Amino acid sequence: MSVGRAAFITFHACPLAAPGQGKSGGMNVYVRQLAAALGNMGMKIDIFTREHPDVVNRIETIGSNVRVIHLKSGEPNTHMEGLYPELPEFLSPLRSFQEEEGIQYDVVHSHYWLSGWIGRGLSQALNIPHVITFHTLGLIKMQSRAGEVEQSERPIVEAEVMSTADKIIAFSPHERDSMARLYDADPRKVSLVPCGVDLSVFCPLDREAARERLGLNGEKILLYVGRVEPLKGLDLLVETVAQMDSEDGARVMVVGADVNGGQEMDRIKQLAKERDLEDQIDFVGQVDHMELPLYYNAADVCVVPSYYESFGLVALESMACGTPVVATRVGGLSTIIQHGRTGYLMPWRCPDAFANSLEMLISSDGLKQSMGEAARRRAEAMGWDNVAAIMWNEYAALTGQSLEGDNNN
Repeated sequence: MSVGRAAFITFHACPLAAPGQGKSGGMNVYVRQLAAALGNMGMKIDIFTREHPDVVNRIETIGSNVRVIHLKSGEPNTHMEGLYPELPEFLSPLRSFQEEEGIQYDVVHSHYWLSGWIGRGLSQALNIPHVITFHTLGLIKMQSRAGEVEQSERPIVEAEVMSTADKIIAFSPHERDSMARLYDADPRKVSLVPCGVDLSVFCPLDREAARERLGLNGEKILLYVGRVEPLKGLDLLVETVAQMDSEDGARVMVVGADVNGGQEMDRIKQLAKERDLEDQIDFVGQVDHMELPLYYNAADVCVVPSYYESFGLVALESMACGTPVVATRVGGLSTIIQHGRTGYLMPWRCPDAFANSLEMLISSDGLKQSMGEAARRRAEAMGWDNVAAIMWNEYAALTGQSLEGDNNN
């Protein structure tokens, strides 16, 4: 026998949504790519998410053995902070769908704390193992940046889900240790499984051709990719560029959308104006995820200035494209980036240190090339096929079954 079928729960974020759209980000990419890789290995995956205004089909097949199923739960336009009371409404149609289709799942894998509440209920109802990946944790976020606020229910639910889950997936030793320290999680239930990257999409391209397609000239390019929100640290990037004195100068490209109605974007633009950097920073806005390899390849360096990252998918995508990364030494970033080999890790309160590292990279083509080549080699070990095989073995250990290919139900 082998693990035949899994239910993925992504209550608050549809995996079909483009990263950078609303609360969509690295988690959407993770869920979609992990499901696709497991589906290619023969496992059947149903991804359950809440209905939203952009839904075209209630059930979408998105690859071999993978479906996305939208279930009605409260009002489609409910704001993120209003979703917690709607959780019971989601579990009921999920159970009805499962019963109507006569499906028996072998494991339920929840993503994020809201989904964890639902996954725990489904696991108990079906008497199957519950796996949880939190992606981010409320208490860590609140400790990472002054003024960061989370719903009062979040740390309570996170602790409850950790106490009852059969397996907790952590992206890094830092996240694993924080679970034990802040939530009293049982370390024996926590497994380290990294995020992955699509190596066929995120790969080295002809740099000059990429720059030509994006209309770039010979300037040095510092690239930021991600949502525009306070936790992502764009203010640190602006302060860093203000400290740089390279003779060649450097242009910053900000790829991503504001998730809170433009408030953070306005703040960053005002800061850039105060630092006399308006002409050096281009706010590109959101781009299609499949277009990102062009930007990574066109850039000299990718900058990840976040106050916290549980993993840091942007860093891994950049490395897979052969572009070195300068990032804050927080969360899972120190697991991906090898300081001095594939990029640099800096304290997040030190724009001077960031500026020095960026200056070194953009002023030395040899250093940039050697780090870029090392970055690609590092990323090659984190392809989705490898990550999916690790995850399948985690499922198999819980169900007492084995990994045997694609002869499933």
